[in-house]
Order: sequence, then structure tokens, then C-alpha cells
Amino acid sequence: MERNYSQELLMAIERADRSGAALIIDAWAGQHAFSRVVPDLLSPVLETFGNLWASGHGGVSLATGYVASKVAEDVLSRLLQEAPAGGGNTPVKGPVVLGNVEDDFHPLGRKMVAAFLRTEGWDVRDLGVDVSAKQFVDAAEEVGSRIIGASAMMHTTAKNVARIREEIDGRGYTGRIMLAVGGAVFKLRPELVKAFGADGTSDSAVSASALFDELWQRSISLYPGTGGALEQP
Repeated sequence: MERNYSQELLMAIERADRSGAALIIDAWAGQHAFSRVVPDLLSPVLETFGNLWASGHGGVSLATGYVASKVAEDVLSRLLQEAPAGGGNTPVKGPVVLGNVEDDFHPLGRKMVAAFLRTEGWDVRDLGVDVSAKQFVDAAEEVGSRIIGASAMMHTTAKNVARIREEIDGRGYTGRIMLAVGGAVFKLRPELVKAFGADGTSDSAVSASALFDELWQRSISLYPGTGGALEQP
């Protein structure tokens, strides 16, 4: 009988067994390639885990969520360490700003996105959880970011995305700073992306870099600026 690595990894995470998860990942990589761990094993498992978390599944808790984020960080740290010196041919992109919206304290998805963006060469400023609209835009101004990435899990906190949109527009950054959103609520109700004033979302952390590429280029096409960096209006 063929070994079900995905199920084993999910069960290890639900048991908060970080070392056990690492052994399962290593065993899978021994039959495939470690470079394929993220798209072929880790990302699908974490997507399932995230759906269980959003649905209130009994085996999912803050402790297991913490372990899930650490398993992802372990894999992505190893990928970065094994990358060619100087990042190979991967260009340096960004900077971009990420955070969980105000009153949202679910960091797993955001941490995954931040890690994947970094492996793709993005310069990420991660603001953490419970970030106000003002803090998001202040940080974008400070680092010259054309993109703010805001994460929210529930509808009640996702409403705060609209406050970020208002802050961006109120400071005259419409089109200069693009607003990307992510989280379970936007997968369940994709119409909320536009309803709350966001410019786009991605289906998974793996595809976040492609979304950010698109939004960055859209901003440049509207406001070319100098060297691609954000300029104040």
C-alpha cells in the first residue's frame, strides 16, 4: 500500500508534532525532491489545515496552528539556505508590506505568504497581527512599497480592509499603493475582495508572488516613479 504522506503530515501537525512532521517531509523528499516539497506536499496540507481551522474542527487549536507555521518556516528556511549564493538569478523585488488587519490574530496564512514571497526575492516588511490601517500605510510610505498585503480570517475582521482602502485613498495613494488581501473569508466569499476595496487576492500562498508581480506592474503603469519605488503624491 502506497504511503499517504499528506495524511501523515496533517496528522502530525494536528498532534503539534513538529519533529515528526520534519521526518515525514524528509521521507517524502527522499523519494522526490526537496525543491518540490512546498508546491506538492506542504502547501496542499496547510490549505487543508487552514480549512479545518476556519470550520472550527476540533483537532485544530492555537497550539497546532503555531506548529503548522513553524513547520512551514522550517521548510522555507531550508530552501533559502540551499539556494545558490546571492539568490541565484532571483531578482530582488519590492519592498512590500504585510500584516493581519486590525483585531485579527491568525498569523499562519500571513507567515506562509511572507515566507513564499521571500523565496521569490521580495523584500518583505512583516508588521505582524492586529495592524491598523494607519500603521499599514505609514509602513508603506516608510519603505516605499507599492503593495500592502492584508490578511483576515473572519468576516468580522475582514471589514477592516475597507479602512485600509480609505487610508490609502485619503492620502492620495490610489493606484500608487495596491491592496492585496488573503485569508479564509476571501476564499469562501471572493466577492468581498472588491466589496472591501482590495485590488486582488490569490488562491494560495504559493501564488502570492504572481499576484504581487501583477499589482506592482499595474502600479508602475499608472505611476512610473523612479526606479519602480513608491513616490509620494
